[in-house]
Amino acid sequence: MGRKKACSHLTSVEMLLICLFVLMTGVSVSLIVVLAVKLTSDAPVEDLKPIPTPTWTPSENSFVIGVGRADCTGPVGEVPLMGYANLDQTAGGIHTRLFSRAFIVDDGSRRVVFVSADIGMVSQRLRLEVLKELTAKYGDLYRQDNVVLSGTHTHSGPAGYFQYTLFMITSKGYIKPSIEALVNGIVKSIDRAHQNMKPGRIFMNKGEIQGSNLNRSPQAYLNNPAEERGRYKSNTDSQIVVLKFTDMDGDGLGALSWFAVHSVSMNLTNRMVSSDNLGYASYLFEQEKNPSSLPGQGPFVAAFSSSNEGDVTPNTKGPYCVNTGESCDYLNSSCPIGGTKMCVALGPGTDMFESTRIIGESMYNKAKELYSNMHQELHGAVHGAHQWVNMSDVTVQINTTHTGKTCKPALGYSFAGGTIDGGGDLNFTQGMVEGDPFWDGIRDALLGVPSNETRKCHSPKPILFNTGEMKKPLPWHPDIVDVQIITIGSLAIVAVPGEMTTMSGRRIREAVKQEMEKSSTFANAEVVIAGLSNVYTHYITTYEEYQIQRYEGASTIYGPHTLSAYIQCYRGLAKAIAEGKVGELPRGPEPPFFAENQLISLLPAIMPDKAPPNSTFGDVLEQVMQNYRRGEVASVTFVSGNPRNSGDMREKTFVTVEKYDNKTQMWEIVQTDASWETRFHWVKGKNQLSNATVEWHIPPAALPGSYRIRHFGHFKKMVALKPVVTPYEGTSDMFEVS
Repeated sequence: MGRKKACSHLTSVEMLLICLFVLMTGVSVSLIVVLAVKLTSDAPVEDLKPIPTPTWTPSENSFVIGVGRADCTGPVGEVPLMGYANLDQTAGGIHTRLFSRAFIVDDGSRRVVFVSADIGMVSQRLRLEVLKELTAKYGDLYRQDNVVLSGTHTHSGPAGYFQYTLFMITSKGYIKPSIEALVNGIVKSIDRAHQNMKPGRIFMNKGEIQGSNLNRSPQAYLNNPAEERGRYKSNTDSQIVVLKFTDMDGDGLGALSWFAVHSVSMNLTNRMVSSDNLGYASYLFEQEKNPSSLPGQGPFVAAFSSSNEGDVTPNTKGPYCVNTGESCDYLNSSCPIGGTKMCVALGPGTDMFESTRIIGESMYNKAKELYSNMHQELHGAVHGAHQWVNMSDVTVQINTTHTGKTCKPALGYSFAGGTIDGGGDLNFTQGMVEGDPFWDGIRDALLGVPSNETRKCHSPKPILFNTGEMKKPLPWHPDIVDVQIITIGSLAIVAVPGEMTTMSGRRIREAVKQEMEKSSTFANAEVVIAGLSNVYTHYITTYEEYQIQRYEGASTIYGPHTLSAYIQCYRGLAKAIAEGKVGELPRGPEPPFFAENQLISLLPAIMPDKAPPNSTFGDVLEQVMQNYRRGEVASVTFVSGNPRNSGDMREKTFVTVEKYDNKTQMWEIVQTDASWETRFHWVKGKNQLSNATVEWHIPPAALPGSYRIRHFGHFKKMVALKPVVTPYEGTSDMFEVS
């Protein structure tokens, strides 16, 4: 339904290409696995107005610091979730809300901004739109070179904020409500950090987290040189780096950390928007530091950011065949019966919610320990260096006699095999170094034959999608990417536009550290990888890992010399910073910014809502019980409208849990849909009927007393042939918690 409508504004050739490919996607969609104040229902979002720049000047041993957080949750109904690229995995409610967390550091002459957002990844379109808004508000204060936008890589956030064709096809197109929520939330978090700026100090500590990550492509890792592997204790990075931000009195303002793990504890069966394990770690830290505030509120901001997590899973029980209990094939991660779809990594919990909790708690507990025992203080200046690079055409110096080149983007066969965190389908597996005549024929007929140049450049990758040569209706992959480093004292933050494997991240860190330490200003430099930053380009493996063609290698879109090209680029940025020559860096070729009417939209329009006979929206279909104990689940189901009708619900809520205060004789909000303990399930039924079930998983710390659960939403109906959207609310019976 709606495919003709979605294609009708295109030319006949473009319509044929898109519609054919959408049909192909519908048959075998799993081929495309991209990785992989209190709240009230009508609380207004603050107006974004121009904000004056603070004029404080830091002392010799301090910075001017600002921290800010804002809700960036987009539509939570019908929109595909970004990460597994399964068009059937559409949002149907909220597990936890998504937030953008911003940190501004100013040394008196320069400033840098780091933003960690609870999203799958930062797209080029998203970054360009955020910077456009910042320029309109602040002039040239916040720019390409001093603002880093990083995604936590949750696979349970709304999709639809990309401008390249591959990502639009796998996300039901460009979804304006999705990107508007992200742009507005990220800018608002920077606004708040800007408003809160004050003199302060920054401390750094690092430690090890054991048992919270597992390498999901160990055979590819083993292809790295033995001497290199021998320098490290394991095939994943267990180090977490934590920054502590305080005011001049030592009172905590915020915490920022980096740890290498995929945010896929919430698996591909999930239908609720969720910040996953990194977001839960942030939630725990902020709840501890803002004890009297509801989730997402309070002055203390804690961000847990992604790092070189490309080959790292949180599913620490490892892969096995879920249909037989047997071990998966070691080389291609498939099962004798069911193939790659049955080879799944689980754990460490009994379900995805418990696994999210365990991994999130492990990161939070270690970060809290390090935060409480800070000894190293950061001093000195801040710097930002940025370039745009045509990553499809970089010449790299391999040794004194040989050079190599990056390639036009392409995805290999093993890309369609998926990973142990979300397997592919049909006869695709990981480790494929030969094509298949059947699939080659379909590719050639629908998408075109890869050129000999592209085939040779990507060898030994057999090409499934030659995306760099596909330009209709828009380019399928980016050529121009951002490379960026910001520094705070002796700390260098390397903003990577993709997912680096464990060893790739180690090589980048080592290269940047060597270059920085050539200057005495950066003696004993600490380098962290901030993954999924600024633009998304899939994976970045080492040359040796690429030869094995696991999922990560097949998804290294610029070919076997991709990592070498990035090392070359980041060395250049590090050298410019160390030598004080950032101003001499060439800007590079600017990326495209396509007109909105060029972008594809495949998301069906919102249909009018209907209520069951003799009922109205907000009526209770299944009532709560009268009494519950701590640890039990209070549940109530309401007649609901489509959550998309509610529009921008940032900093509002679909759900409240309220406790009756006998002294004031008033209801007090104790939980919202941003709380870990609540779950808001929206289920779309037949004939435009839908319902919303709210669960409250009553925590051990819940106070005894009288409670109720409320649900807020909007329904759409046609009046005189025009759509009218009307708010509604529903309230459960009162119940007791003992």
